[in-house]
Amino acid sequence: MTKDPKIDRRDDVKPTEGEHKYGDVEFADRTNKKYPIDTPEHVRAAWSYINHKDNAAKYDADEVDVIKDRIKKAAKKQHVTIEDE
Repeated sequence: MTKDPKIDRRDDVKPTEGEHKYGDVEFADRTNKKYPIDTPEHVRAAWSYINHKDNAAKYDADEVDVIKDRIKKAAKKQHVTIEDE
């Protein structure tokens, strides 16, 4: 497993659960296997979840920026319209 240099490992998450649930897909949080961004539906869901204060609070501000940037790039690639928070 390659560690994402920009996002720290969270103690409250088991990365294997994300892989088990979604398979080998791209995640906005690659370290913890959170926020899958492999389909338009997942992109919309990831954007919604990361914009909830309780979810974003589990990350440092710079980590939230990295996650949001990855979701935005996935949205553009998949022609999904998301609204800035």
